Amino acid sequence: MGLLFQESPKYLLTSESVTEGHPDKLCDQISDAVLDAVMKDDPMGRVACETAVTNGLVIVMGEITTSSYVDVPGIVRDTLSKAGYVKSEYGIDAKSCGISVSIQEQSQDISKGVSTALERRGDGASEEDLDTIGAGDQGMMVGFACNETPELMPLTVSLSHKLVRQLSLVRKEGILPYIWPDGKSQVTVEYRYGVPHRVDTVVISAQHSPSVDNDQLKNGIIEHVIRKVIPADLLDADTNIYVNPSGRFVIGGPAGDTGLTGRKILVDTYGGIARHGGGAFSGKDPTKVDRSAAYAARYVAKNLVAAGLADRAEVLVSYAIGMAHPISVSVETFDTNRVDSDTIHALVAKHFDLRPAAIIKDLDLRRPIYTPVAAYGHFGRDDLDLTWERTDKADILRAEAGL
Repeated sequence: MGLLFQESPKYLLTSESVTEGHPDKLCDQISDAVLDAVMKDDPMGRVACETAVTNGLVIVMGEITTSSYVDVPGIVRDTLSKAGYVKSEYGIDAKSCGISVSIQEQSQDISKGVSTALERRGDGASEEDLDTIGAGDQGMMVGFACNETPELMPLTVSLSHKLVRQLSLVRKEGILPYIWPDGKSQVTVEYRYGVPHRVDTVVISAQHSPSVDNDQLKNGIIEHVIRKVIPADLLDADTNIYVNPSGRFVIGGPAGDTGLTGRKILVDTYGGIARHGGGAFSGKDPTKVDRSAAYAARYVAKNLVAAGLADRAEVLVSYAIGMAHPISVSVETFDTNRVDSDTIHALVAKHFDLRPAAIIKDLDLRRPIYTPVAAYGHFGRDDLDLTWERTDKADILRAEAGL
């Protein structure tokens, strides 16, 4: 979305989100809860944990190298219970579901490449040397920020997340007692000349008790979810609101849809408004640049926008497996920049170290901090103190750019 988007008189953009009871999000939370259990006792542990859920069964698999003990079945049951799956009629029961675990250690070939980067092999580099750790895989990572919301996220995905969080809240607090754990939201915003103008369409799909009728469900969700979240000045007589447009949604959760870790990557990031490198986050320790470099790229983009260097910034970073230094770093500002591109790239190179070991150190990533972001997005979380969401470099960027 470059100059054409900024000059377009009308443009519709859409994002979605899902509740923590959505089958794919259950898997993300289980995988990250396993990661957090390792990080708690063994910060240097290597984790690549994948989860699948279906009717009455959870499968946890992957590669984990750690000195700590992890009670995987206990983590599974605790995660399901917290998400609301305490009755089999909801789609799975935390107390009685089957659990299968198949975990092995990380490949020694990968381990050696990560533990000692190509740049330092053979020279006796120490763990403290930031050139020591090589990227855990090749790939491209994307970070994005824009000035549409206080948290510097696209309005579409911000509203989508808030809707499903509110949907979960009215279930947990008994405000709408007929709501069950599974649910989704979708928001379409009308932009005019690159600026959000109004909400065009809202879609909410909520799993529910068979005893509630469609009108009661729709009216309850409009009153206690949609109007509680979306500012009144963004809604008008032409806004389309759809609640459970498919009809009944009683069969949900893992009984209605098999879940897998890493299948909601746009929900996790920017709702499709920015590009995506393709790598999922959950269940991966910070040596995996799919996760850590995506966090770092968001950190860069958010500070650039917070500093006023641009209204929109998309940071793209790429790596080769086993190498410490990125292959490429680039910044796209979609013609919203207030200083020239060369200045922006020079400031990024000066103030942000994007080697994996530097990212882990600067963002303090060897901690059990991951389960909370496994639902409702990894970015723009004003309810959490996330290092990659800080704008602590905005002042120096602004000063050195001469703004």
